[in-house]
Amino acid sequence: MSPWRWLMLILLQIRMPASTTSSSGQKDLIYSSEFVSQSAQHLSFYSWYGNVRLYHFQVPKDTILLRWLLQASRGRGKECHDTEITVHFRYGAPPVINPMGSEFSKNTTVRPPYSITLNLTSNLHNNTFVNVTNPAPGEWFIAAHLPQADQKIAIKGFSSMCAYIFQPDMFLLRVVNAAILEPNSTMRLSITSPIKPMHLKIFIPEYTLQLKISILNCATNSVGVVCPLKLTLGSVTMPQSYQKKMVCTDRTECSVKLDFPPWEAWVPITLESIGDRNVTISLETSASFTECKPAMVRPSTLFTFFQQQNVSLNMTAALGMPQSSPNGTANNSIAFSARILDMDNASLLQPSSSFCMRNLPVIREDLDVVSIRFRTVSGPFVSIPAEFPVVIPLNLDSGMDNGGMLTVSLLLNKTTLPSADARVIGCLSASSPVMRLTASDNCTTAFFQGYPFNLNTSVTESIHGLPFPETGMWYLTIQVFCPKNRSSCQKVKTKVMVSAALDPCTDDCGPYGECRLLRRHGYLYAACSCKAGWSGWSCTDATNAISFLRQVFATLLLTLSNLMFLPAIFVAISRYFFVEASVYIFTMFFSTFYHACDQPGIAVMCIMDYDTLQYCDFLGSVVSIWVTLLCMSRVKDILKYMLFILGTLLIAMSMQLDRRGIWNMMGPCLFAITFLLVVWVYRGVKRQHCYPPNWKRWVFFLLPGVLLALIAVSVYAFLETTKNYFYTHSLWHVMVSGSVAFLLPPREKHKKPLSWSWQADCRYNICQDEREELYVVT
Repeated sequence: MSPWRWLMLILLQIRMPASTTSSSGQKDLIYSSEFVSQSAQHLSFYSWYGNVRLYHFQVPKDTILLRWLLQASRGRGKECHDTEITVHFRYGAPPVINPMGSEFSKNTTVRPPYSITLNLTSNLHNNTFVNVTNPAPGEWFIAAHLPQADQKIAIKGFSSMCAYIFQPDMFLLRVVNAAILEPNSTMRLSITSPIKPMHLKIFIPEYTLQLKISILNCATNSVGVVCPLKLTLGSVTMPQSYQKKMVCTDRTECSVKLDFPPWEAWVPITLESIGDRNVTISLETSASFTECKPAMVRPSTLFTFFQQQNVSLNMTAALGMPQSSPNGTANNSIAFSARILDMDNASLLQPSSSFCMRNLPVIREDLDVVSIRFRTVSGPFVSIPAEFPVVIPLNLDSGMDNGGMLTVSLLLNKTTLPSADARVIGCLSASSPVMRLTASDNCTTAFFQGYPFNLNTSVTESIHGLPFPETGMWYLTIQVFCPKNRSSCQKVKTKVMVSAALDPCTDDCGPYGECRLLRRHGYLYAACSCKAGWSGWSCTDATNAISFLRQVFATLLLTLSNLMFLPAIFVAISRYFFVEASVYIFTMFFSTFYHACDQPGIAVMCIMDYDTLQYCDFLGSVVSIWVTLLCMSRVKDILKYMLFILGTLLIAMSMQLDRRGIWNMMGPCLFAITFLLVVWVYRGVKRQHCYPPNWKRWVFFLLPGVLLALIAVSVYAFLETTKNYFYTHSLWHVMVSGSVAFLLPPREKHKKPLSWSWQADCRYNICQDEREELYVVT
């Protein structure tokens, strides 16, 4: 553990003293400290969301101070350079980031996270603190990444990477015995010091329309000082915070009202003195609620309806499978299901003037991980009145519902609008609904900025796509509104089709993306991995996209460049190197179809599994180099074929262990080159002459072949990037296959050229003299 973490642990273990009961009858608050650490992780340069390191924290209730210690470091090697680490914070869900500045898909609403930058320049370490006072309890997320990755294709094992490490630690200070403020009752308090504020909390029941906090009889023990008090309601969230603050200076009474506070939640209240240390403030505080009662269903109406339909509730009907009746017709339970979806929901409501909303039941259907469908019991079309709003709850509180894309759409049946002036207004909000909708309202609850909908005769559809929605209960509020003539909308009911779903990715990332499910410390979330130059959250940004014609050209270039193996195959067959020719044919075939399947766009053709094609391509490439170098050594056939088989088996094993390891190619090449040089040197020493002895062989074959091979290796190792991959890798194909055609040794002189007559004349006689010469002169 670093010294910084030890220091923070010591500081946070200091507890506020628990004194005796004060004169106001309230006990002093007791504070408790906690420490939470996440394991350090290596950071990668950003190319998509999978390169982000995500950290998940759980902040307990009654926390009044949250402090993050962000520790970043880098290695000391020459490959390490000055850089910066971007850290993003968000409450309730992972932060939605956009480091590359790409466009989001249509109808996607994004609010940028709170971000800071840690610089790693001259210092190898950077320790930064981030403090949050009165943080919201629940899930907090931290995401960290390096700048955008370069286009260089690094070869595994050939180049070393710098180690950039990031680790966040969380320190908490929370109240153990926070006082509970009861509604419709008065609590007397005394605040004696500015550094010791008073922390209260109040529980907000369901269907609360408004919360009112009042300060009464505020006085001090100092002459001329009137109530230097500051009142704070709510918790801090990131990136936006909607705390309500009010200063009651020079007033003995003050109050604050919260419209649409969060339902079924605790709201923290902080009272602090803004005066001198010697000033003691005495006051009384009280709270009151304004309720909004939902419309009730008339049981008698439902009972009568069930009797009229003669519904048979059985397991078959529950599964949606019709039963056959004796006369051959389907059971009327299915007919009941269809009729109850089409009936007007308002006809089942009990008439009353006290309710101010209608709560529409919703069925949540879990399809898969981060995949949910919401269906209203009245069917897709909902009857929207003008006299009160309709509230549709969307439950996203299962623990993993904040890792996908929430899409909510409204489609208006404009023929049901009473006039051109009428419109349908909606609001999607978290924790509590907005139950007063007007044309000028900004769709805001007490502590949340919602997402508005506005439909009329010209705009009949409105969609909001929310990537990574916050955990909790969401509410969709819809109502008909007539801004010019409200009386004309009193008895109007409009049909609106409501659709709500949570998907891992929008449209499955489209044709140029792949939706992937990622995991960090047991937390699951989804992100799109784009290809063919497309970018964006849903792979819809075509700024740097590769056109279809260019995709076809790239596919043809990478595949047809393998036809340069045909000269090497022809040379090998004409010189009786049939095993080598078979390896070249194998390599040409699988390299062609591997690159046809490996394309990033839609010009793709896969004749078999991608992994199989890749393995065969990598294996064939290395084995081709292996057999070519051994063939150049011109050793006895029995030794050559033994090395062929043994080397191929070892190469296949190493490919299975680490397919992209650099030593899969370097190891066989170095061994074969060493073996080749040993054999050639031995022959040269034995003969006291350079081997091969023919200078034309060196000038016209060996030197061009070696030059082509060196160019191919240089292009493969140093010039390949993601942008020029189509050209450089095609050049690699041409250079390697061309070098093979040059480097293959000539046919042995005692072997005749391949001809059909030779094959026909060979009966029971010995057709040729199979001499095994170690020192043959070529």
